[in-house]
Amino acid sequence: MLEDKDLKIENLESEVRILQDSVQNLQLQVFDMQYFSLENNDDALSYYDHLGVDSPWRYISDKLLETNEQKGDNPLVPYEGMESDFKINKIKILNHQWIIADFSDGKYWGELLVKYELKDDLAVDFTMMDHLLYTRSN
Repeated sequence: MLEDKDLKIENLESEVRILQDSVQNLQLQVFDMQYFSLENNDDALSYYDHLGVDSPWRYISDKLLETNEQKGDNPLVPYEGMESDFKINKIKILNHQWIIADFSDGKYWGELLVKYELKDDLAVDFTMMDHLLYTRSN
């Protein structure tokens, strides 16, 4: 009976070690994914210190999403929607100048590389630098 409990404890300790390793690996993956991120880039964030904006990445994302509010396709997307209007869905602010964004019309999708400038009056200018539209093979 004591041997069974000892074996169970050993198995549980082994499982805990495996789970701790998994958590550590996931944390490293998260750190890698956050590397190109305004939110975690103190050098890039320092460009906005004088503006007094608590979360510049959230403010810029909101401003970019506001471009979806126009009737029709998003003005930054250089394609006409085929199923409906192309709108920006997902945004990754890389630093104090560049954004990568995903857009879709519900069936077709693509990506944009956008240059932006957050001005002292908190206006944000967006300029599409490059784009791609994925083709469907079926």
